[in-house]
Amino acid sequence: MANNILKGKKGIIFGALNSQSIAWKIAELAHAEGAEFVLTNAPIAMRMGEINDLAAKTNSQVIPADATSNEDLENLITKSQEILGGKLDFVLHSIGMSPNVRKGKHYTDLNYDWYNKTLDISATSFHKTLQICKKQDAINEWGSVVALTYIAAQRIFPDYGDMADAKSLLESIARSFGYHYGSTKKVRINTISQSPTVTTAGSGVKGFDEFINYSEQMSPLGNASAEACAEYCVAMFSDYTRYVTMQNLFHDGGFSATGVTQQVIEKFGN
Repeated sequence: MANNILKGKKGIIFGALNSQSIAWKIAELAHAEGAEFVLTNAPIAMRMGEINDLAAKTNSQVIPADATSNEDLENLITKSQEILGGKLDFVLHSIGMSPNVRKGKHYTDLNYDWYNKTLDISATSFHKTLQICKKQDAINEWGSVVALTYIAAQRIFPDYGDMADAKSLLESIARSFGYHYGSTKKVRINTISQSPTVTTAGSGVKGFDEFINYSEQMSPLGNASAEACAEYCVAMFSDYTRYVTMQNLFHDGGFSATGVTQQVIEKFGN
């Protein structure tokens, strides 16, 4: 049941590719809760995805943007304010891609051109977006910016590869920019560390199906779904979380705080 907790809020949602995307679920729920927003993704991703269907469903406009391009981001942020009729109240960064992971390169044998691309797409794009928003004074006071991350930023998951480095950088940017944007404009910036979730991006990681089963048994509440993540993000966009900033917030059914569960112990019994 919608409660209109985002009524009057305006924003930008990065990264909705298809109905499996977490960003897609967030857009659907934000719309149901009264928000207006612009959808954006890279031109190549838009050709692969179904973002225009989402735009029609949520009464939104789509602006293609390469998140690694300052020019594209400046255009996106300027035009979004024109379309929405004012400054932004929230921004979702749900972008991540590693050519090394996609092409099966082991972490100890990376292609460094691809590595730089991983960092640029998955993390530096977040800094670029925030920097342009700040220079344009594009976000209202008490606005909320959320980026999606993963616990591989803190712990080793062998097949996550150089995406782990990118997520570590992403979380650091949220803290550092969160301080500067918070102290000058009261804009809050957080990352949400989501359970492994069945998405187009996630399914590209080697051993993903096995790991998602392991994570389910290592989480007291089970894995958090994409729909549950959408609810958490919408709460973070709302005025109910006004004093939460510079945090990495685990949304993982307790996985991050669990050493071992009885279910897992029993699998190693004689």
